[in-house]
Amino acid sequence: MPMLKTRIILLVTSALLIIGLFLLPKAVVENDSQLQTSAEAKTSGTIPAGPHGQTPQGVRDNINRLRARYLSALPEEKNAIFADSLVSLYNQAGLFDSAAWFAERAMTFFKTDESLLKAGNAYYDAYTFALNAEKQKALAGKTQEIYSKILEKNPKNLEIKTKMGMTYLTSAPMKGVGILREVLATDPNNELALFNMGMLSIQSGQYPKAAEWLEKLAVVNEKHIQGQLLLGVAYMNLNDKEKARQQFEKVKKMDSDPSVQATADSYLQELK
Repeated sequence: MPMLKTRIILLVTSALLIIGLFLLPKAVVENDSQLQTSAEAKTSGTIPAGPHGQTPQGVRDNINRLRARYLSALPEEKNAIFADSLVSLYNQAGLFDSAAWFAERAMTFFKTDESLLKAGNAYYDAYTFALNAEKQKALAGKTQEIYSKILEKNPKNLEIKTKMGMTYLTSAPMKGVGILREVLATDPNNELALFNMGMLSIQSGQYPKAAEWLEKLAVVNEKHIQGQLLLGVAYMNLNDKEKARQQFEKVKKMDSDPSVQATADSYLQELK
């Protein structure tokens, strides 16, 4: 099933976690000529309308207005406030690199646990959407740097520990898997870790193990839509067509979102 394998590879590289298997923001741009890097975020002019046509004009206008204020050499506190506001706007525009850069600027000033978490998660989001290997490595490093500070303060933060593990999958995959196993040793019902272990098992062709992880996730949380969808993929790769069909039909009943329906239908079509 070459198309299935390609879809799973894209699934793992471009949407690693709870950002979603099939609900990627329509405004995401993965082209160096379109995506503003952190350096460009400091110096460039206005956000271009062309590549971000699906971003509301009001969002683009607000980004341009706030960025101009940020660049106007205001007192540090005001600049930090503007930077913090730009984070959510850049996320809406699908410019996750820029969102992360401004989140770090705000964190540097505020120095609070909240700003630290916001910056770490912003870099993690940018990492999960990066398709360029060099960019992935750089963003993973920034994420690890900030997440390490969070875990120093609270080693029991299993969500951050799980995400930290995922950032190693492009450079030291065994270390990443080891971290996920540590999370599950502490909390066997950790949904994020179970989901990621299932997804990684599919990526590595360990379909029986994938089904095992994802079936456990379905017991822990039957409404985990991404996990239910991926469980269907595991059954499909195990050549259990009837189970896979039932699983994709279940997903269609669980969520009426057009993206979910289209994804489930595409798999059902492959089963015919």
